[in-house]
Amino acid sequence: MSVIRSWLFVPGDSERKLAKGRGNVADALILDLEDAVSDDRQDVAREMVRAFLKDNPDRSRQQLWVRINPLDTELSLPDLAAVMPGAPDGIVLPKVYSADDVDTLANYLDALETREGLELGVTKILSVATETAASLLTFDSYLDGVTERLTGMTWGAEDLAAALGASDNRNFATGDYEDPFLLAKSLCLAACRAIEVQPVGAVVTDFRDLTALEADCLRDRRTGFVGKIAIHPDQAGVINRAFTPTDDEVAYAQKVVDMFEQNPGMGTVGVDGKMLDMPHLKQARNVLALAALIKALD
Repeated sequence: MSVIRSWLFVPGDSERKLAKGRGNVADALILDLEDAVSDDRQDVAREMVRAFLKDNPDRSRQQLWVRINPLDTELSLPDLAAVMPGAPDGIVLPKVYSADDVDTLANYLDALETREGLELGVTKILSVATETAASLLTFDSYLDGVTERLTGMTWGAEDLAAALGASDNRNFATGDYEDPFLLAKSLCLAACRAIEVQPVGAVVTDFRDLTALEADCLRDRRTGFVGKIAIHPDQAGVINRAFTPTDDEVAYAQKVVDMFEQNPGMGTVGVDGKMLDMPHLKQARNVLALAALIKALD
């Protein structure tokens, strides 16, 4: 399993922003053919993205993904046909209704990988799982054997607000998400953990407020998310730091694991004046595993 901390959106029709993105610290770029590209520039964007993918075959430091247009539009298949010659690391699928959409995309990728002579299954999928009203009622569909290409799911409150007819997605007084959007976040996280794919946090739209971004990242990490989507280049570094366990966290996790290993057969142990049991051991092992994945990534 690999991990991606920061996913940076880059407009697919801007050579300057594509080139700048390649030098960014983001673990992955999402070359966008959907919301960032107007209808009259779709062909231009496809050509630019295909060329950019071909010109950047080394993905050892930074993966290159492509967000296509929704499957229920006439733009999605031309998107896929245009970019697959560049062998993207993965496809970001927006406006998902259920896991059936993800499986449909997987079938398309089977055919296109065969056409391009790529290894079957090498192109992964990130599902933007909460942008339609129906999506909140179909998370159970992911539990029925969704394609192994699915390696992550993220949620979003902007398109969902429009789909639900909401005038805003946040409480005016507190600034926190309203209940329907917290539900979307929670269902996305639970589904990801149930099928063992990476849960990815939603964007923070105020790209100037990096302090608020860091707080949101840390809140996401505490609740179980691993990584976050960025909409501005300055956000990627903050996201990377926030989703990297600190030296103190790693040291404490190692102490917990060591204490249990030194006391085999015991269901509870004392560490720093606290009684810890099996869930704490699992949490400690999760921290160490995440730290190891990030160390390999860096």
